Amino acid sequence: MATVTFDRATRVYPGATTPAVDKLDLEIADGEFLVLVGPSGCGKSTSLRMLAGLEDVDGGRILIGDKDVTDAEPKERDIAMVFQNYALYPHMTVAENMGFALKMAKVPKVEKEQRVREAAELLDLTQYLDRKPKQLSGGQRQRVAMGRAIVRQPQVFLMDEPLSNLDAKLRVQTRTQIAQLQRRLATTTVYVTHDQVEAMTMGDRVAVLKDGVLQQCATPRDLYRDPANLFVAGFMGSPAMNLFTLPVQAEGVTLGGHTLPVPRTVTDAVEGTVEVGIRPEHFELAGTGDGIAIEIDVVEELGSDAYIYGRTLGEDGTPGTGETVVARADWRNPPAKGDKLTLTATPEHIYFFAPADGTRLN
Repeated sequence: MATVTFDRATRVYPGATTPAVDKLDLEIADGEFLVLVGPSGCGKSTSLRMLAGLEDVDGGRILIGDKDVTDAEPKERDIAMVFQNYALYPHMTVAENMGFALKMAKVPKVEKEQRVREAAELLDLTQYLDRKPKQLSGGQRQRVAMGRAIVRQPQVFLMDEPLSNLDAKLRVQTRTQIAQLQRRLATTTVYVTHDQVEAMTMGDRVAVLKDGVLQQCATPRDLYRDPANLFVAGFMGSPAMNLFTLPVQAEGVTLGGHTLPVPRTVTDAVEGTVEVGIRPEHFELAGTGDGIAIEIDVVEELGSDAYIYGRTLGEDGTPGTGETVVARADWRNPPAKGDKLTLTATPEHIYFFAPADGTRLN
C-alpha cells in the first residue's frame, strides 16, 4: 500500500491545442478510495492512464509512495488495473485467469494457488474456479477480473469504469461489493466513473474534473453541501440542482413572481445578473400563498420519492413560458400534472454563483 501524488501532472496529446489533463494537483492517502468523476472528455481516464504509465506525462510528476514514477515503465509501478472490458482468456478457467499474472511472474505454484483461493473466497468465486468465462454472468466475470488484480497484491488498484457493461441492478450490487472489498483490503484505490451517483456512494473522496482541470476534491457530503463552483453544483446530485440566471435588483432576484433575498456580499460582487442554485429537496410545496408560482408538467413517482417538473408562471398567472423547476414532493400524496402551486425556499439553502466564471459567491 502507498500514497499517490499528482504534482502538477500535465498531458498534452500530439496535435492538441489544450491539455487533456492540465496541472493536476492531487494527493491520495494510503488506503483511500478516491473516485475521479466528470463528463466525457474531462481527463479522468487520461489521469488514471498517466498513473498507470500508459500515457506520457508532459509536465509535472507522479509519485507512488516516495518513488517518482513519472518515467517508470508500467511493470515497475506495482499497480493493478481493472478495465471496463473484462478481457478474460476464454480458453482458461476462472482459477487460471486469476493466476495468470502470477504464473508469468514465476511465483511458486503453491503460493499462486493459495493467493487464488484467498481472492476467490473474498469475491465469492470459490465454486466457479473450474468454470470457463462463458459459463459466468457479467457480474461474475467482472469479479474474476478484480480477482486477477487482487492476487497480485499491488500497492495501488486502478479501476477504469469497471461497471459500465453491467445492467442497472447489477451495477448497484457490484459497486457495493467493490466498496466493501476495498475497505477489507485497505489498498489505495483510484476509481474512474462518469456516473456521479456511483462516485457519491463509493468514494471516501471524490475529485471532479472538467476540461482537464480539477474543479474540487472533497468528501461526497462536502461536494454536495458545499460546491466550490457552478459546475460542481450542477454536476453533483440527482436530480440536478435547479440553476437560474436572474437579474439582480435592489430587493433581490425574482423567480415565478416571488422575490428571493440576495446577500449584500453577492450584490457587491456582480452586476446585472447572477446564477442562482436551489436543490430539488430544498423547495417546500404549498398549495397557495406567497411563493414561486409554478404549473406542473410531469410528476415522477419513484416509490419512496417523488419529483415534480414544472414551469414558473408569468406575472399575470399565465403558464408555459417561465423557468423550468424540479422539486421533491411527498411520495405518499404527490400533486398531479397540471396542478398550480407555489414553492418556497429558505435563504440558507440558496446558492449564488458569478455568471462570468461560476465562482461560488456565498
